[in-house]
Amino acid sequence: MKHLCCSKFILILVFVYSSVFGALNDKSAMVYYGENISYPMVGIHDYIIVQPSHINTKSHGFSVYRDKMYAYVSIGEVHSDAQAYKKIKKEWILGENKTWNSKVLDLENREYQEFFFKEMIEPQMKKGFKNFFFDTLDSYQIVAKTQQERARKKRALISIIKNFHKRYPDAKLVINRGFEIIDDVHESIDAVLFESYFYGLGGKNLEYKKINAKDREWLDTYIQKIQSYKLDVIALDYMKQEDIADSEKSIEAIKAKGMIPYISTRELDIYGKSSKNAIKREILTLIDESKIDRIKQSVHIEGALPLEYMGYIQKLYDVNSHPLPLIKDMHHYAGVVIWLREKYKKPSELVNWILELEKINVKVVFATNFSIESSQMLEKLGIKIENFNKPTSKNSKVIYKDKMIGYEIEPSLSEDNNYFTLLKGKSLFTISDSINQETTLAAIMPWGGYAISNAFIIELVDDNIWIIDPFKFFAKALRLKPLVIPDVTTQNGKRLLFTHIDGDGIMNAVEWNPKLVSGDIIYSEILKKYKIPHSVSVIGGEIDTNGLFPKLAKHLQKITTDMYKLDNVEPATHTFSHPYFWNMIVDGNLPAEYRLNIPNYTFSLDKEIRGCLEDINTLYLKKGKKPADIVFWSGDCAPTYNVLKNIYEYNILNINGGDTYITNTNPWLSYVAPLGIERGDYYQVFTGAQNENIYTNEWLGPFWGFKKVIQTFKLTNSPRRLKPIDIYYHLYSGSKRASLNALKYVFDWAIAQDVMPIYTSEYIPMVMDYYTVSMSEEDGYFLVDGMQDIKTLRIEEEKANVDLTHSEGILGFNHFETHTYVHLDNVNRVILKQSSLNEPQTEPYLISSNAKVTSKTYKNNKLILDFKGYVALRLELHVPKGCKVKSSVKVKREVKGSHVELNYKKAKEVKIDVICRP
Repeated sequence: MKHLCCSKFILILVFVYSSVFGALNDKSAMVYYGENISYPMVGIHDYIIVQPSHINTKSHGFSVYRDKMYAYVSIGEVHSDAQAYKKIKKEWILGENKTWNSKVLDLENREYQEFFFKEMIEPQMKKGFKNFFFDTLDSYQIVAKTQQERARKKRALISIIKNFHKRYPDAKLVINRGFEIIDDVHESIDAVLFESYFYGLGGKNLEYKKINAKDREWLDTYIQKIQSYKLDVIALDYMKQEDIADSEKSIEAIKAKGMIPYISTRELDIYGKSSKNAIKREILTLIDESKIDRIKQSVHIEGALPLEYMGYIQKLYDVNSHPLPLIKDMHHYAGVVIWLREKYKKPSELVNWILELEKINVKVVFATNFSIESSQMLEKLGIKIENFNKPTSKNSKVIYKDKMIGYEIEPSLSEDNNYFTLLKGKSLFTISDSINQETTLAAIMPWGGYAISNAFIIELVDDNIWIIDPFKFFAKALRLKPLVIPDVTTQNGKRLLFTHIDGDGIMNAVEWNPKLVSGDIIYSEILKKYKIPHSVSVIGGEIDTNGLFPKLAKHLQKITTDMYKLDNVEPATHTFSHPYFWNMIVDGNLPAEYRLNIPNYTFSLDKEIRGCLEDINTLYLKKGKKPADIVFWSGDCAPTYNVLKNIYEYNILNINGGDTYITNTNPWLSYVAPLGIERGDYYQVFTGAQNENIYTNEWLGPFWGFKKVIQTFKLTNSPRRLKPIDIYYHLYSGSKRASLNALKYVFDWAIAQDVMPIYTSEYIPMVMDYYTVSMSEEDGYFLVDGMQDIKTLRIEEEKANVDLTHSEGILGFNHFETHTYVHLDNVNRVILKQSSLNEPQTEPYLISSNAKVTSKTYKNNKLILDFKGYVALRLELHVPKGCKVKSSVKVKREVKGSHVELNYKKAKEVKIDVICRP
């Protein structure tokens, strides 16, 4: 890596070429053939080339980045491991590529050509792939012995590529090399990839090697021709993984040639380097699921939220079922958290793993305990452990306490028999006992940090209370980079408000009028009166003619139809038989004791969810209304992997679970749930707050108890806005006056807040986006991709200023307490540049609105914004001196310096022009 084959002229070009803003707008590529793809690591790239067999096309990440994903297809060879190999006829095989142990195929054979499209392309399209990468184009040269043979096979190759373009005109195509056919196929392709410009592979064992200047000169001739056709050129170089970190000169030299660089290992199973490189957002978290499911473990309940708030993603990894990951697979993690309930069975292996992670700058945190009993192993980490008899005296004292200790409660000074002495690192909390024996219970270490015992979380009765500030501790111990954070709580500067109803108890008798049922009351007193979006589910087995209440079925079905006729109501299912425990489904069956016992019903997962949605759409929904596509989880709200897989296969959204019920009497962070939980490639989305069942003592009373959810909404808004406002309740709340009045009290409070109302179906994809957003940063410029439904970035600064001139895809920004919310345009990809607070804003921008911006144009000193919402519009704009605001609808306006407030009496849709003097 010390000696790079490039001229001084190229180095000068590199210097001129690499402006910061340009770098983030440069095209980049990723070739990743490994499994378990990380969308936060690949999403920023313009070309994402993958092995299709390793990609779950039903995952949310794939749907977000589908247009940039390219499925690998070998056109001229087939390996015996390939899925298509069994269907390859012997007469199509012309020879062998001994280097790769694969068979060379006859491109001239018409039957093979048709097979190629029908068996190798179209199945991938059915799976969801749109674009393709063709490899092994030149393989025919292995078997073609004469000039005539080579000419025939070349024509056949050209024909296949042109035929591909003709058959699938909307598909994009990248080819590997194919230099000799570029004049004939350039109109049918989008880019050319080639390997080994500065560094490549050679020899029988495909060893890493440098490419000599002569070979590069030969390549340059073809590169110039390809570029003359305005095609992208991707230069793929190979290096040892340990050398890739120092590959910047090679990357810049390739860029200077006008090409897209990508550097990886020969296996192409790591996340290499390109023009843009993703910020690491994922935190690998070691857990043991042998006894307790992940959704019930403190590591998730308490550990995920602080990381999410900072923009990071908890990736749970079960060490009971899997060995520790290979170091080569750990480079893309921002850190590791070890939060195990019991001791790790192989302590030496764990410690050596941590020390290897330190070498690649991936830091590790031990949480709650060390999971290691061996004093010898801990000494390797710079911690000496000694065991003393616990003193009877209580004269313990604090030797050192960092400011992050005492976050929600001060630590106890009680000791156990183990005393920890730092051989390296910096103490965060050290105490001594009555005989001056010191122990350090929290510290920052060269390899990361730890917080254990009385320095981490304390359990008091049923409460888990943070002793250490988890936001500061994880950030400091893991050396986490401050990010611009994809935020699902806020849009256009307003806190989001949504409401969703579980269908339970639609048939409950109303205590003051036995002729009515609770569904009647919710329909008339809530859904019709509160003109905001509502998401309403029903339980199929409760309203079905052959269900639990056949005598009431007709009436219940009418209520359902009437609710779904309302313009402000979207439909959802709360399942057919309301499973109580989803993990009790075995071999597709759930015994009746774990669900509603509906007469003559044989349990079926398809019936529970997809079947109920089909019933809603065909029996209860008026024509022209958006079909139901959401399930609100029932019972323990803990769907298993197989259940989630089922709904993702049919593009069904999901929500419920996550116990957020922080109140004034339980004001602890542990009562605020994360955004959701991952199982395999799928995410369960949690609610923004718990339902009235929790606030009414499991519906035993007091029945006005749901009023306390307002405390939850306030405590999840300040000092950190952790959640949107989610009014989540059951239909049975309409059966009692106290519960109905509590509902009205909550709705009256909520709509009086500074909010943007949305449907639940709009919130769920935001959470799913959060886990797949990809970002890069260059000198204060942030590129953020994958913002399909999230339209807010949060900066954790009270008065951050945005450089609108040098940012892209930004509508505006505003400030709330210690946060700055940046509003995004209707694009998936944005570039955000902050500026100093002293720089005045010379461009008009949006400060806040309670409606979405459906379109934005800015041309000739005129900003045009189209707004569409669900309630009367309230807008605030920054309007510089010399600009004026024109509204398409009559409006009451208030001007405060450069801020203009527009308050509409009824209008929910409006066009705004901000016209400025040149």
